[in-house]
Amino acid sequence: MFRIHNTMTRRKEEFQPLHEGLVTLYSCGPTVYDFPHIGNLRTFLWSDLLVRALRRRGFEVHNVMNVTDVDDKTIAGAEREGMSLGEYTAKYADYFFEDLETLRIQPAWKYPRATEHIGQMLDVIRTLVDKGHAYEQDGSVYFDISSYPNYGRLSGVVPDEHTSREFGRLDSDEYELEDARDFALWKAAGPGEPSWDSPWGPGRPGWHIECTAMAIEYLGETIDMHLGGVDLVFPHHENEIAQSEAATGTQFVRFWIHPEHLIVEGEKMSKSKGNFYTLRDLLERGYDPVAVRHLLMTAHYRKQLNFTLDGLEQSRQALARLWDFADRVAEVPEDAEGVDLSAQVHAALTKFDAGLDDDLNIPGAMAAVFELVRGVNPLLSEARVGAEGRQVLDFLADADTVLGIIDHEKGSVDAEVDALMAEREAARGDKDWARADEIRDELLAQGIVIEDTPTGPRWRRGEWGVSEPHVVRSDACSHASAVVVAGVQATHGQECPCH
Repeated sequence: MFRIHNTMTRRKEEFQPLHEGLVTLYSCGPTVYDFPHIGNLRTFLWSDLLVRALRRRGFEVHNVMNVTDVDDKTIAGAEREGMSLGEYTAKYADYFFEDLETLRIQPAWKYPRATEHIGQMLDVIRTLVDKGHAYEQDGSVYFDISSYPNYGRLSGVVPDEHTSREFGRLDSDEYELEDARDFALWKAAGPGEPSWDSPWGPGRPGWHIECTAMAIEYLGETIDMHLGGVDLVFPHHENEIAQSEAATGTQFVRFWIHPEHLIVEGEKMSKSKGNFYTLRDLLERGYDPVAVRHLLMTAHYRKQLNFTLDGLEQSRQALARLWDFADRVAEVPEDAEGVDLSAQVHAALTKFDAGLDDDLNIPGAMAAVFELVRGVNPLLSEARVGAEGRQVLDFLADADTVLGIIDHEKGSVDAEVDALMAEREAARGDKDWARADEIRDELLAQGIVIEDTPTGPRWRRGEWGVSEPHVVRSDACSHASAVVVAGVQATHGQECPCH
């Protein structure tokens, strides 16, 4: 039973789609005027995780994410850079899609762009005017919030009963809680601004109307889920509800889902504080994008995440352990004999499913994966994992359909390192332990960790991590399953019989 927190009702509710087997989901996407920052990407990632979890539960998901390519910010940016609006937004839309791919965020079902749906927006605005929920003023059209008595159900922002035309209107796309006033559905064209023809003269849409028009166009008048950052509850989502339900006369969204804010190094992200990061900033510093994805998942979506560079390093180490474990299980010979792992795998699967079903608790689901790793690792070191290790790999593959962090490419060593590994094997064969130790240390200095296994030496990059148990030994000991860690060789949680 999949349960998720509904912002509208302020409680977790069992989810069943409106149409059997099909989930309709709308996510507020980027405004393509700049590179998305890691706070934006956290929200887009949680949309991805929700879709993946629903698909794993057997649902078909029609997920739509809009691309805002006309608003106050995009127009100002295009003017600043001396480009047409289309050229300017196309550039940043490309960057957005590149970032999604880099973070392993699966493509949405549809990515409608605002400028390609002006006709649908005008249809909704005409309906609102005809029904008395909107009015024209000097070539602009405003939604009359006094005509919609349920305004404020989502955010709790209830306008004063006199708040409406007599207190002025709002032309800005974004504003604060105290500005619960009539908002623009259509804006009369300003000097030099891009514009489209309308019954009220040339102009452009307001920010809020695009989501109503495109959600209805692709998903219908009532949709199952709507996701967006918590900062969009007011005014954007509150206004979406008002204009959508006033136009159609029916419920707009059944479940509202809002991921929390992200802070960086304990503070609000700000360029002036030097803690403002885009994904590209982090990649330029040498961080693995999968480590970024992992870190963004380590706090529940309704909890604030403190994003730190130390946290990124911890994520890198956690992934290194996870990837190394998966590689070692995959290398177990198919005819090897070992202990029965079915109970451990079943327990991991049960906990993983329970985490997903309880308000998309991804941290809880990931914990099930790492607990299985910790449980099976000693058995691997003792050569007690046999052909049943396939169950472990099957579970990891299943879990990764949601997590998107386990599948990896090992990479390749360069020719010099490859030659050193071959020379070390020759030295070991000649019982030249001193030279073998020298090569081991040389490789370690280059960040190459060597494991001597029953099937031969294997390597991985990076550190094993301080939490892994080990005992000191040297190349003079020829027993298998030894690992070079921090300048020494160690067995995984087991005393070497030579010591």
